[in-house]
Amino acid sequence: MNLQTPVIKASRAYKMYARRLENLGIYKLEDFLYHIPFRYEDYSLISDIGKIQAGETVTVRGKVESIKNVYTRGHKMLERALVSDKTGNINILWFNQPFLTKIIKQGDTVSLSGTVESERGKPQMISPDYEVVYGGKAIHTGRLVPVYPETKGISSKWLRRQVFKLLEEKDQIREYLPEDLIKENKLMPLGEAFEKVHFPDNLDQATNARERLSFDELFEMQLASLIRKKSWQKKVIKTPMKIDTQKIDGFIRSLPFALTNSQVEAYKQILENLSSENPMNRLLEGDVGSGKTVVACIAIYAVFLNGFQSAFMAPTEILANQHFNTIKDFLSPFGLQVALATGTSKSKTGKFDVIVGTHALVYDKVTFDNLGLIVIDEQQRFGVEQRAKIRGKGDNPHLLTMTATPIPRTVALTMYGDLDLSILKDMPTGRKQVKTWLVPPVKRDGAYDWIKQNVIKNKEQAFIVCPFIEESENMISVKAATKEFERLKTQIFPTLRLGLLHGKLKTGEKDEILDKFKRGQIDILVSTPVVEVGIDIPNATIMLIEEAERFGLSQLHQLRGRVGRSDKQSYCLLFTQSKNDVTLKRLKALETIYSGAELAELDLKLRGPGQIYGTVQHGIPRLKVASFSDFELIEKTRIEAQKILDNINKYPALLEKVNNLSSKDVSPD
Repeated sequence: MNLQTPVIKASRAYKMYARRLENLGIYKLEDFLYHIPFRYEDYSLISDIGKIQAGETVTVRGKVESIKNVYTRGHKMLERALVSDKTGNINILWFNQPFLTKIIKQGDTVSLSGTVESERGKPQMISPDYEVVYGGKAIHTGRLVPVYPETKGISSKWLRRQVFKLLEEKDQIREYLPEDLIKENKLMPLGEAFEKVHFPDNLDQATNARERLSFDELFEMQLASLIRKKSWQKKVIKTPMKIDTQKIDGFIRSLPFALTNSQVEAYKQILENLSSENPMNRLLEGDVGSGKTVVACIAIYAVFLNGFQSAFMAPTEILANQHFNTIKDFLSPFGLQVALATGTSKSKTGKFDVIVGTHALVYDKVTFDNLGLIVIDEQQRFGVEQRAKIRGKGDNPHLLTMTATPIPRTVALTMYGDLDLSILKDMPTGRKQVKTWLVPPVKRDGAYDWIKQNVIKNKEQAFIVCPFIEESENMISVKAATKEFERLKTQIFPTLRLGLLHGKLKTGEKDEILDKFKRGQIDILVSTPVVEVGIDIPNATIMLIEEAERFGLSQLHQLRGRVGRSDKQSYCLLFTQSKNDVTLKRLKALETIYSGAELAELDLKLRGPGQIYGTVQHGIPRLKVASFSDFELIEKTRIEAQKILDNINKYPALLEKVNNLSSKDVSPD
């Protein structure tokens, strides 16, 4: 087997599972090896049948004396087997698995792992893990057995078998780190690391193997980032821009509000970049409502004064339209022609100084005479190719990417080390903090009454956010937006006007619902997290979030940012049925912490950056093995990457690996 073969092309059997495997991040055969166990079942105690005791978790190996399906009086099916070795025999019982009599046959040698019970004084195992032994190593029993992240229709047992088969092709796993780097950092050889992380003889082996794979993952990221930065620094602008401070000061004085200290610091950093002979490559990070757009407008105006055009790209039509109106209000009085290009907007060409749009800006229909600046909002939602294509429409244009996602500093330095970073730390003057409460279940009805009074009495509006669109068979407790909408509409708020918004609606349907909400024709909008980015409803003052434990703190903070968009006092209510102390502590943090960056750091420490209950921490990329909370390893790999950067061409295998990583979506370059 070639480890680089796409799963869908590997075999007919794999093709059947390809769609499901994508849910686990497995696209090619090599990805199985990077699908790391999250724990191990300890079935390493192997015992003779005659020596086992009730209550022990053991593995026994013996001959199948008999196996048959048995029907109970209640018409349920049991599978009974008798297994013996030279020291004794044991009864085995499974429930409703009639296929077992086709897999395990009389006379087979089987290995069984599970907890021993006593039935009328005789040993018995109920529903043990099993495998028929044909010689060679056991996979599912008699060892530390790996347990993997699963998805519907893909079990750990199935994954275990695939990984075991692929490890037989271990000679294909080529070492690509320099030998002296491996020795200096006391790293396990790569092939051995894969073998021991999946099938260790003991937990120390698994830990050492995981350390090697974590080192590789972070080291590659650091090196890719440094290579991108070095490459960017080689780009040169023929004519650096001149900054007309007098006119820019005039524009700033015309604003209906005073800039915050961090906005002033950010725009000065940007203007310094614009006057440089190297193109800007800067990330502007700031909470929802912190004023990123006006900072971008100052940059656009400076570019306009030098005779250049700007492009402003947003991930959705809703957001693009919002930015278009904002930028037009700010800049058209100063003589700039502002255009809009989205999938549904008609005019994509013509004369303009700044064009705001979605992915439509990437297409050939939108042409530029002299593109000098590209602004990308929520940059992580655009692919590498899209960003590269729009940059190709100008001659080394400056690039300003923006995000409202609070990214912990450790993550930013690892993922976006090739970018200069500006952070908007303070909120505009007069903006009130959104009062946030974790509401206990006993106060739910009271919360509904309070919402009703606020909406009716103050003529304000509310969001109610649910984590999923439809109820899942595996997550019955989760408030599904569609079902919750019907319940709220008929039982809780029958006199109010409710709307439903989720990602499966067509763009036109979404826009229609949001337009009604903006115009006050909907009192309460029931939604999935699709409202997390880019919806500005100044009259919305209440945000209620169901099953809040299923969201990351950064995502909850962004959802909270959908209210408090005016001078009205706004509120965020968090509902959870969880009684877990860590979960409650995490959610309570939102009652007192209003800094997105601080919340992101806290979330990283408390629960890590990965997926929990299927809810991803947006903006923080998933690592396969390593953790962004491993600060020591992050620092170590950064130092090692800097050491090797200037001699990277001496190591073609490493360079190829890093280039493959850079072609994936890891940076806004």
